[in-house]
Amino acid sequence: MDSPDLKRQKTVSVIGGGVAALMLASHIDTQKYSVTIYEQKKTVGRKFLVAGEGGLNLTYHAPLNHIISQYEPASFMESCLNAFTHDDLRNWLTSIGIETFVGSSHRVFPVGGVKPITVLNTIVDHITQKGVQILHHKRWVGWTKSGDLQFESGDCVKSDITVLALGGASWKVTGSNGTWSNILSQQGIQVNPFQAANCAFGVKWDTIFATTYAGKPLKNIALSLGQKITKGELVITESGLEGNAIYAHSHSIQQELREGNHVTMYLDLKPMMTEEQLYTKYITSHRSKPTDILKHDLNIDKTAIAILKQMTDKALFGDIRILAKTLKALPIIITKAGAIDQAISTLGGIDLDEVNHHYQLKGINNCYAIGEMLDWYAPTGGYLIQGCFSMGYRLANYLNES
Repeated sequence: MDSPDLKRQKTVSVIGGGVAALMLASHIDTQKYSVTIYEQKKTVGRKFLVAGEGGLNLTYHAPLNHIISQYEPASFMESCLNAFTHDDLRNWLTSIGIETFVGSSHRVFPVGGVKPITVLNTIVDHITQKGVQILHHKRWVGWTKSGDLQFESGDCVKSDITVLALGGASWKVTGSNGTWSNILSQQGIQVNPFQAANCAFGVKWDTIFATTYAGKPLKNIALSLGQKITKGELVITESGLEGNAIYAHSHSIQQELREGNHVTMYLDLKPMMTEEQLYTKYITSHRSKPTDILKHDLNIDKTAIAILKQMTDKALFGDIRILAKTLKALPIIITKAGAIDQAISTLGGIDLDEVNHHYQLKGINNCYAIGEMLDWYAPTGGYLIQGCFSMGYRLANYLNES
């Protein structure tokens, strides 16, 4: 026979097993709620593991106001980032046995080369020890006429509270495919079209250049669009550019592309030097060949010189003043975005006007949505995962106090 306390528990059904869902489950009061995570794949956290293949970047270490400023819209994300900061995340990870360190790039990683699967298993163990149930191979397909949750298997579940945490529409192999948008649209929820974010962007290269330099990096550069300037790296692809310096402009690039415009960005090949310093070094060189001066006196590498030549003409090298100016602001025309399924994340999803400040859907009773399902943006570097962690925490905290 169930105890009286157990009978008073409300049921919480979490649809999806990504970072936001796991954080919610780790902080929700399981004395107050009976919590079940329904995951359509055979394991939870699959996108978490894919994201960690190149090194598990858990968050970014910087003043909080700087971190908040990286999000779009920052006003929407501010409350959850204040409620659960990057320091809070590191402290929580330490409390469950995952120590972290801040790298030279201000990114935060697990210490000692701890693998992503170890971090994930530690979080899952913590959740299950709290009494949270995780069910796999449970693909949610909507609601029955009576309002119960319905699954592809035919199972129907009555739930007091539903939390949707199904992710965006990139990396379909992980289960993050955006097919839930049709379900919500049928319920009258505004779902904005998905677009690739933190992705490669197209540039019309010469065929020989593309073949020769595809895969080559442009290091220690800066890239600007409007008033926003990002420093970092780019990688040349056969069809354009990718890398953290351009990922951070995803939101603005996609906005202009949506309006039918080609996007002109400006590449600074020597952000640590001024235009005047470049000019002075060039004209005082004892070398005669422009390429030799660029390489040896200005310390510009072969790939950067190649892209300079690709995007300009020989006449540029006849006017050193213009050359110095161009080294600081080389025009790059972006023609298109990469494919959604090859993107790290997506723009689009549930319109933010469809949820209140506790992430509850205004059109569906006792139903919440968190994580990448909502139409917000964060660049790579730990911001995206921090946003999902913070959102899961904030909703758990709200439910605990309700």
